[in-house]
Amino acid sequence: MPGWTFAQIWEAAADALPDAPFSRQGDRTVLWRDADRRADALAAMLLARGARRQDKVVQYLYNSPEYLETVFACFKAALVPVNTNYRYTEDELVYLWDNADAIAVVFHGSFRDRIEAIRDRVPGVRTWIWVDDGSGPCPDWALAYEEAAATPTARVIPEYGRDGDDLYMLYTGGTTGSPKGVMWRQDDLAVVLTGLGLGLPEEVDEQVLSTKFAEPGPVALPACPLMHGTGAFSSFGALSSGGCVVCLPSRHFEAAELLDAVDQHEVSTVAIVGDAFAKPILAALDAEPDRWDLSSLVGFISSGVMWSEETKQGLLAHRPELLLIDAFSSSEALGMGQSVSGGGATAHTATFSAGPLSIVVGDDGRRIEPGSDEIGRLAVGGRQPIGYYKDDEKSAATFIEVEGRRYSCPGDYAQIRADGTITILGRGSVCINTGGEKVFPEEVEEAIKTHPSVRDAVVVGVPHDRFGEMVVAVVESRGDADVSEDVLITHVRDRLAAYKAPRRVIPVDSIGRAANGKVDYKKARDEALRGL
Repeated sequence: MPGWTFAQIWEAAADALPDAPFSRQGDRTVLWRDADRRADALAAMLLARGARRQDKVVQYLYNSPEYLETVFACFKAALVPVNTNYRYTEDELVYLWDNADAIAVVFHGSFRDRIEAIRDRVPGVRTWIWVDDGSGPCPDWALAYEEAAATPTARVIPEYGRDGDDLYMLYTGGTTGSPKGVMWRQDDLAVVLTGLGLGLPEEVDEQVLSTKFAEPGPVALPACPLMHGTGAFSSFGALSSGGCVVCLPSRHFEAAELLDAVDQHEVSTVAIVGDAFAKPILAALDAEPDRWDLSSLVGFISSGVMWSEETKQGLLAHRPELLLIDAFSSSEALGMGQSVSGGGATAHTATFSAGPLSIVVGDDGRRIEPGSDEIGRLAVGGRQPIGYYKDDEKSAATFIEVEGRRYSCPGDYAQIRADGTITILGRGSVCINTGGEKVFPEEVEEAIKTHPSVRDAVVVGVPHDRFGEMVVAVVESRGDADVSEDVLITHVRDRLAAYKAPRRVIPVDSIGRAANGKVDYKKARDEALRGL
């Protein structure tokens, strides 16, 4: 059906602001006209190689202009961009790309060896596109990104056209099981993301769009990876306002590098994921308070995990005029609530102003009245994803109907006061959120139990000063077996992404499962805390 597409919006920005920056990384600047041209060339190449409407194209990339150009190309060709967590192991990559039905993968050269090990396990991928990062030559089974991007071509509009139903797909950990692909209609996502900036009307109006790019938009710096929802959504919002996205050159977060980039590129907003980013930034400012100007910086936006009042206070002590926005959202639920600190005042941790379309729902499916002190699950209505890719059961559990309206309800428990303020109480599940990364205890438990010296294991999250939660394993050994903490941690790291591995291992005589095999996670968490 008709509706907004990001290709339409970004092409309008490129036409109106050809000489404005689209992206920057270090000393490299890509202008809007060049990003538009290069994305057209990539789109034409993908179509020439047999890609068809809504085929899935994977970005297996670090933050870079190429990441954004590839997404732009997919939108132009009515293909579906698919994120990939570059921390994933080989088995995790195979699962994701197979589940997504990927037909093409765009990858940084650093990932060549990992891809070579699994290429034969993902036969659906027909096209491999290599992005040079100085790690070695292009393999003979891949196409060189730069050669494709430099090929002259006209603006690409596929024969089947584009429309608002075209998807953007974001794989997320969610709360249970394997990663799931959240399916956003571009029309819905564009309206939601531009609601606070560009302000697109509900219905497509080319005349309105033509007036929106009189001057360049904000300069955004996602400190977090673009493969995460926080990084992607903040970038899409900036580009949809004719702005620029700054990518840090390093592949590991360094607070000083970020602050240098803010000054160098006159960044207006920085997207972070809670204290995992905010605390190192504060430490850098405390250590060298006069090193950075930061006069261009309007504020920080955090999403994905809450950040502490103490850290906010510290940042405001350096620059009281900053706006610190704590957005309570997820990949499948934007606009649930937010808290804003500024003018020297800080909002309390875990307390948010509910979004205009947010409600709290009881376990019986009933809307909870504000001020009742009842506990329920936070849900948000309006424009939300259409569901999880190829998972009707989990879609039905998350996207619910209340009083005849559809809501996204990821599972966060909350209370709502009479004034609309919500207090977040945590996930009803045992999902662990460590530095913005979601970890499923069951997955880590199964990896631990593959060690021959382990009889049983339970994995829990315990409070951590920087990352919000820390992964801790409570482990029961077999007989007299004695397995060291380091050995088990390494054992898990060999099988799963490093962030999923426990930071500590607590030995116990018995896990104490119930007769039905279930485990008391609260008891296990208490055991973990006692053992630390």
